[in-house]
Amino acid sequence: MHAPEGVERALRLRAAAIAGYERDQQRALALLDDMDPGVRTTALGALVRMGKAGSDHVARAMCDSSASARRHIAELALPLDMANYLPLLADTDASVVEAACFAVGEARDRRAVEDLCRIASGHFDPLCRESAVAALGAIGDPAGLPCIMRGLQDRPAVRRRAVIALAPFDGPEVLSALEQALQDRDWQVRQAAEDLLRS
Repeated sequence: MHAPEGVERALRLRAAAIAGYERDQQRALALLDDMDPGVRTTALGALVRMGKAGSDHVARAMCDSSASARRHIAELALPLDMANYLPLLADTDASVVEAACFAVGEARDRRAVEDLCRIASGHFDPLCRESAVAALGAIGDPAGLPCIMRGLQDRPAVRRRAVIALAPFDGPEVLSALEQALQDRDWQVRQAAEDLLRS
């Protein structure tokens, strides 16, 4: 008698998670091909935990049919510093794009500046615009400054992020933008600007 499908999935998820703690590389590798995206991403996380995730595993996850799997690989930016996240910046799923912006920002990948500017200036999802602005600030490339400045005219959450993203930059244009942000309608924007001007 077979266990119900939900129970079988839960058992495979558990096996994938345990593989990472028990350093069972073979079990994790076998579960990378599971039919369920949650099991696949958990198995990949197990390989990352073991330090056994290779570039081929990363590349396969970036092309996964599941957006959650593609997003997960971007969320692993810190332990997977060898990965190239640029293709995910053009993903059709907004949650993947948001995570990819975080990843390239963590990696300080200057190659991403043009794509980040495109996202910060025109993506339909405000979370993507916010994440792109944050990444531009983390990278600190002068080419990204105009896009960060435009973010000061966006929604409150993006404006707050844009103020913080100005931290690596200086000059009269930046000073003027921070002084204008002191008059923003959102108190968190004003507070962020005040904190930067005080530092």
